[in-house]
Amino acid sequence: MPGDPNDEVLPARADQVPAHAALRIPLEQTGEDAGSESTLTVAIAFVANFLIAIAKSVAAVLTGSASLVAEAAHSWADTGNEIFLVIANRRSRRAPDATHPHGFGREAYVWSMFAALGLFIAGAAVSVTHGVQELINGEEAGDFVIGYVVLAVSFLLEGASFLQSLRQARPEAASMQRDVFEHVLETSDPTLRAVFFEDSAALIGILLAGAGLALHQITGSPVPDAIGSILVGLVLGVVAIVLIQRNRSFLIGQEADPRVRSEVIRALLELPEVNRITYLRIEIIGPKMVTIVGDVDLSGDDAESHVAVRLRALEARISASPAVVGAVLSLSSPDEKSLVP
Repeated sequence: MPGDPNDEVLPARADQVPAHAALRIPLEQTGEDAGSESTLTVAIAFVANFLIAIAKSVAAVLTGSASLVAEAAHSWADTGNEIFLVIANRRSRRAPDATHPHGFGREAYVWSMFAALGLFIAGAAVSVTHGVQELINGEEAGDFVIGYVVLAVSFLLEGASFLQSLRQARPEAASMQRDVFEHVLETSDPTLRAVFFEDSAALIGILLAGAGLALHQITGSPVPDAIGSILVGLVLGVVAIVLIQRNRSFLIGQEADPRVRSEVIRALLELPEVNRITYLRIEIIGPKMVTIVGDVDLSGDDAESHVAVRLRALEARISASPAVVGAVLSLSSPDEKSLVP
């Protein structure tokens, strides 16, 4: 006598689901490739900022330029920040354990927050303070050629680092149907956002420092140089505040992009076992990592015990997706409104 098809053994864990059967969650780039790309972006930024910080410090001493002092402080802050970002990358990718069943993804936002605070204190505050001191007790600068050469080389190195972050951001933005700037602001990867914005601020800062140095040489007055230092600090302050705010949003719990939500609803409704969805929350809990909580109405009219098995099997299928670290589903009430993509 053939067995009842409803008695088939259904997978209850994500590792029991074949890869081809996993539900596709369109959340940027996931897996080892994404982690490797972010690591490369941070590594290039670290090397560039370290070399630039040394060069700017030497040039600041030789020239006495306030703008170069501000730029040196900025580059040393960025160099230290890359260490925080390396820690963020490594610790956020640790495997889940008994006390952290959803993993350690949010650690990325903690360490990235430290990096943003470092940029604000060691970069913005130092630059503004030094600029104000130079306005009050300004000193003549010299050896301007050295300053220009160092700034030019710094621009090339910062540009190389910026281009790497741009290279990482472009395909991810295209996959999410965003423009690059929107993607960098909204991405769940804080290391990409930090490097992109820090390098952007660095390029702007170098231009401001160059202008301040040139005006100092032309006018003989240290005032333009001091103002350049203050402007560099203000740029860094704005960037730091943006980064702090974005990390805060992810730490307190941010829902995924509405486009991701629509795609997940569409993917679930395409499954033969799902009739409708009445509730869905997709929360970002780390770089390219989400949890999914939802209420669904399953097809058929099974006994309660088998419905529970089917729900667990559907959770396992969702959790088998690389971007999903946990899924919890409940049954919908008949009077609840259905969600549409």
